[in-house]
Amino acid sequence: MKDRAILFDRDGTLIVDRPGNHDPDAIELMPHAAEALALAREWGYAVAVVTNQPAVADGAIDQSHLFRMHARIECLAGPIDGWFVCIHGVADSCECRKPEPGLILAASARLGISPERCTVIGDIGADIEAAQAAGARGVLVPTPVTRPEEIAAAPEVAGDVLDAVRRVVTRTVPE
Repeated sequence: MKDRAILFDRDGTLIVDRPGNHDPDAIELMPHAAEALALAREWGYAVAVVTNQPAVADGAIDQSHLFRMHARIECLAGPIDGWFVCIHGVADSCECRKPEPGLILAASARLGISPERCTVIGDIGADIEAAQAAGARGVLVPTPVTRPEEIAAAPEVAGDVLDAVRRVVTRTVPE
């Protein structure tokens, strides 16, 4: 049984974020994503994905399509210990849509790992806010869509997803 976890955001963190693209065959991993996941597994971390997917609520895709997309990601990057997905729309006021902590708490509970032993790695402020609200560590990996104020507010910023995982597994914390 693993006693620590890294919870990855999906779009913009593990895969290239292409809004409106729902073709599993068009999924492209972010640079170093496969290596980051492999390193986390090598160090004994559970690896899971926590992702907002409002395209389900909007009717653009159904859950079976979402499962096919996730299966494709696993083909490219290796096994994921859990997929935690908010399928609600922005206006649904749910407790699982990041920046709410619901996805992180659900992942923590299902994996049997306390939130304090989880790290969330994501590319926008909502990922880090959700981590903090759940009591988990958050590491921001900025992309061109990350706003400057999100970078300034993040307690920890990494250059890419592999750098983020290296910080976690070596227990590097910000100064």
